[in-house]
Amino acid sequence: MAERKAEIARKTNETDIKLSFAVDGTGEVKLETDVPFLNHMLDLFTKHGQFDLTVEARGDIDIDDHHTVEDIGICLGQALREALGDKRGIKRYASVFVPMDEALAQVIVDVSNRPHFEYRAEYPSTQVGSFETELVHEFLWKLALEARITLHVIVHYGKNTHHMIEAVFKALGRAIDEATSIDPRVQGVPSTKGVL
Repeated sequence: MAERKAEIARKTNETDIKLSFAVDGTGEVKLETDVPFLNHMLDLFTKHGQFDLTVEARGDIDIDDHHTVEDIGICLGQALREALGDKRGIKRYASVFVPMDEALAQVIVDVSNRPHFEYRAEYPSTQVGSFETELVHEFLWKLALEARITLHVIVHYGKNTHHMIEAVFKALGRAIDEATSIDPRVQGVPSTKGVL
């Protein structure tokens, strides 16, 4: 089977991003962005999904973190879609619960080629350090859109905003890992349409 990996470059007046992503990795990660909290979340995503991820990103953080976070989500989604190719043999679906101390998050994925995003999360605070919690939605929505996956994220409960978001990113890594894993029983693509 061909290696499932991709490299994406995106340069705008707001950001300059180079990203490489391998679906079948070992959790190796190298992150150089101007958004430390996102670095932490991407590290968790990569380690728990057993992917390989490299990100070099510079953005207009003198304004805020929005464009950098959004554009990294775009690039990661594009890389995931490209790396999966025709999606032959994948499991396609996954539903994963992850606890983080008092918090519990659930991520459900369908690698469907139909981008859709549902998000149910209410955080106790609007910021973690300097990171605006509304950017979690922005990142996940752009990831789902560009990867062309259906993504449902539910934070069932929690008291600590950091813990709640951390549970989301760990569950995201595990769910995407499971949904993209190869099932030897699957002939072709897992769809009655014959294509994903």
